[in-house]
Amino acid sequence: MARSSTESRTRTTVSVVVLFGLCSFFYLLGVWQRSGFGRGDSIAAVVNEQTKCVVLPNLNFETHHSASDLPNDTGSTEVKTFEPCDAQYTDYTPCEEQKRAMTFPRDNMIYRERHCPPEKEKLYCLVPAPKGYAAPFHWPKSRDYVHYANIPHKSLTVEKAIQNWVHYEGKVFRFPGGGTQFPQGADKYIDHLASVIPIANGKVRTALDTGCGVASLGAYLLKKNVLTMSFAPRDNHEAQVQFALERGVPAYIGVLGSMKLSFPSRVFDMAHCSRCLIPWSGNDGMYMMEVDRVLRPGGYWVLSGPPIGWKIHYKGWQRTKDDLQSEQRRIEQVAELLCWNKISEKDGIAIWRKRINDKSCPMKQENPKVDKCELAYDNDVWYKKMEVCVTPLPDVKTMTEVAGGQLEPFPQRLNAVPPRITHGFVPGFSVQSYQDDNKLWQKHINAYKKINNLLDTGRYRNIMDMNSGLGSFAAALESTKLWVMNVVPTIADTSTLGVIYERGLIGMYHDWCEGFSTYPRTYDLIHANAVFSLYENKCKFEDILLEMDRILRPEGAVIIRDKVDVLVKVEKIANAMRWQTRLTDHEGGPHVPEKILFAVKQYWVVESKSS
Repeated sequence: MARSSTESRTRTTVSVVVLFGLCSFFYLLGVWQRSGFGRGDSIAAVVNEQTKCVVLPNLNFETHHSASDLPNDTGSTEVKTFEPCDAQYTDYTPCEEQKRAMTFPRDNMIYRERHCPPEKEKLYCLVPAPKGYAAPFHWPKSRDYVHYANIPHKSLTVEKAIQNWVHYEGKVFRFPGGGTQFPQGADKYIDHLASVIPIANGKVRTALDTGCGVASLGAYLLKKNVLTMSFAPRDNHEAQVQFALERGVPAYIGVLGSMKLSFPSRVFDMAHCSRCLIPWSGNDGMYMMEVDRVLRPGGYWVLSGPPIGWKIHYKGWQRTKDDLQSEQRRIEQVAELLCWNKISEKDGIAIWRKRINDKSCPMKQENPKVDKCELAYDNDVWYKKMEVCVTPLPDVKTMTEVAGGQLEPFPQRLNAVPPRITHGFVPGFSVQSYQDDNKLWQKHINAYKKINNLLDTGRYRNIMDMNSGLGSFAAALESTKLWVMNVVPTIADTSTLGVIYERGLIGMYHDWCEGFSTYPRTYDLIHANAVFSLYENKCKFEDILLEMDRILRPEGAVIIRDKVDVLVKVEKIANAMRWQTRLTDHEGGPHVPEKILFAVKQYWVVESKSS
């Protein structure tokens, strides 16, 4: 018994020593972490004390059309609450504002281009939704129906009545799928195109529709798994792009004027104009040269409407035969100069195919009248003047080789290594880093879904990725239930937008210090990865967040991934904008400096007497 008692006392002594040692160790570790020398010291303190980010409240991502009452225990608010804008700003588009536009020249549609307000004229208020606003119908019903209360503009129902653009039926607009050149419906029109162009087999995935109207072509091409970037100006055809986005179809406010399109070269499989009123034969063929720039080698250009089919339709167009014949002749001459091959002209629709490389076009190579664009500035298009020149294609070894590389059909091209990566056209990226990026974003998306399980259910149709990198966020979400506008900031270190298009996705360049070319309330979900770190010394966070609020639909969701010190500032502003927010840890754990801010925009509409 004495021996047993001695052993017990020994074990007790050892336990006390071990416990004391552990307590001392963790105490010293805590002191070290808070001293400024330990990894994640200040970050851990900020995260745990200011955001309490380990616990996530039950944010409600469903639409319910009433202000939510979610908890918010971010630290003290230092940002003044933003007030609603006046009711007149319900459809405010800062860089396409009508009054400002009319002060610019009308030559080459300059007045319809982007003209953003100076600092002193910027609005620092919340753009209101119209009274009676309701969540859009889910896709595919949204293709055919839009709530009248969301876009209370009836002018197109009168102006385009016989062309079947849109009909007003009580509390909704109905879109029968017609267009100026296809009043009987887009399906028959697309069938005609598909008899010439390989639309159905995945070889045509990305398309550009110039002067798109309400984007019925893009809406119906989705049935063929073709993703169309549609654009039209904000003009007397009130709300055409707004209708397109409300239907759940990709579109933006834009015009083919004096500036280059906000896309890199060689990105679209097909470009289309259906009576789009663009003077293709004017300006020495400059607009056709811009289309040539953004078309892939072997891509298709479709032109329907004047002057195509002039022999039959000249009386209805109220133009002379000679005038129309002369216009088509000039178009044909420019197409020949560009080495486009006309492969069809039937029933008022002409289709050309772009050359697959420059080696197969000796006339273009040897013609002294053809100016070549400077290849070094191929992707430098933001606010750059359009030029009368032809963009050269990457060099090839044989006449049968596709310049820049052959693409896989879609959906294989979504995760195949893009030719721009394999050929080393994108500095800083390799095949391995591309594949690693795909895996990383699949991991991020899985983490997002644990918090917002509605992410890929169809609840969010129109999604914006504000800093899209290689497009891996959109690729991980790819579904017929949604589409992603992939934005590459103009100040990004490397232009990756060409890679995004080679994956069969769409997007454009933009500077987030300015307003995006879209109407208010056009996106269901906005994702911002490192956007605020990128713009930290470029413009005010308020400018970016107010723009996000403008384009986000009521009860829309936001996911912001950034450094914790940046997100603490962002969250205070977001809370002042009627957003409900919560910071969460990185999926790698609390000691990772990068955090995630989830937010939901509350439902509210314009007041009868706005302040």
